[in-house]
Amino acid sequence: LFLPSFQDLFGVSMVVPLMNLHIKSLGASHTVAGIIGSLYGVMQLFSSTFVGCWSDIVGRQYSLLACILLSALGYFLLGTSTTVLLFAISRVPVGIFKHTLSISKALLSDLVSERDRPLVMGRFNAASSVGFILGPVVGGYLAELEGGFYQTSFLCAFIFLLNGGLVWMLPWNEENTGNREHHQDKRTDSFSAKANHDLHLKSAANRAVTNNNVFQSPWIQVATVLKKIKEIACSNLWDIFLVRFLMSVAILLYYSNFTLALEERFGVKPLFSGYLTSYSSALGVLAGCLLGPITRLYQHNTYRILLHSSTFTCMLILLYASALNIWMVILSSTFLAFSTTIGRTCIIDLELTIGGNEASGTLLGVGQSVTSVGRIIAPLLSGIAQEFSPCGPPSLAVGLALVAILIMNANKQKYCSHGKVKLKNQ
Repeated sequence: LFLPSFQDLFGVSMVVPLMNLHIKSLGASHTVAGIIGSLYGVMQLFSSTFVGCWSDIVGRQYSLLACILLSALGYFLLGTSTTVLLFAISRVPVGIFKHTLSISKALLSDLVSERDRPLVMGRFNAASSVGFILGPVVGGYLAELEGGFYQTSFLCAFIFLLNGGLVWMLPWNEENTGNREHHQDKRTDSFSAKANHDLHLKSAANRAVTNNNVFQSPWIQVATVLKKIKEIACSNLWDIFLVRFLMSVAILLYYSNFTLALEERFGVKPLFSGYLTSYSSALGVLAGCLLGPITRLYQHNTYRILLHSSTFTCMLILLYASALNIWMVILSSTFLAFSTTIGRTCIIDLELTIGGNEASGTLLGVGQSVTSVGRIIAPLLSGIAQEFSPCGPPSLAVGLALVAILIMNANKQKYCSHGKVKLKNQ
């Protein structure tokens, strides 16, 4: 699963930086290009929850393969887009079904124990980030060739097809995903033979239900999806999703005017800002690999890690907003790469711990929708804040991060109680 995730972001990051140039070369105005980009974001916003919930119903392999193949179709159509209309049509299947990373994370949460989940998720994010770092370099090279955008799009579609083949050949099945609790607990001496037998029966029942769900009518699947979404909406997870929303907007505000602010405040060129961003991305990969020692240091208390990483993020954004020279910016960017990577992984782990693994696809889908709302709102807030000062967006980000920290402190008892149950089960 790590290799497909790397290939996924590698392929996408080759194409995305070139898309604005291509659509303008087709004769589209800035407004039309912006509308098409916004429609893609809106489709992602509404489809992520439904696709994630659908993966809970029909099984990870079926839903993951469907998303990969339909995304490949979208990028293939993008490679044939010689008009603005074809370009817009090509974004539809990608906008609806490009949730392969979310489903892969849900699959990982099914396969690993809660104790190991932050470590595995961190490594998964690190593998994805490597693809994100290398992709723009390859895409930029191909763009210099004649018809480079079309070649890049076809290459991306081929990579998705290759991902589909890898997922098809992966040595896992519904028994592995439905029996995660068995693998998690069979290492404990207190687990009885009767409990093992019960878990085998439960696993067989889960496989039967999943196999039946694949062949249910679409209307029954839609009704089941809506029911599961309603259950999540009526649950007590609002505070976790609110924390995720606030921290996502805060980080997006930090990056929203990063290049422009550095030029206005310190007179540095955009090239330097690009190098600094790549440097931070590389450190994010390292941070994902360090989650294992960090979780052991905190005795696998995800809440404490999230609280401390969010507090650290807030302090680093404040340091950036008040920086007197470029070296303070470099210092804040260095440690911010670690705190944000750790925070992203921990908020997902906390969602799954409190929400339960039986609806992990739905939970990750809702979380992705929350982040998408942040991506829509952050540019607006950044533009308003920047009217007052180049330091306006990061200053607003500090305020939002503080609110998220206060919410986590106010719900400390709930988070800690779930953490104790988690440790007791292990």
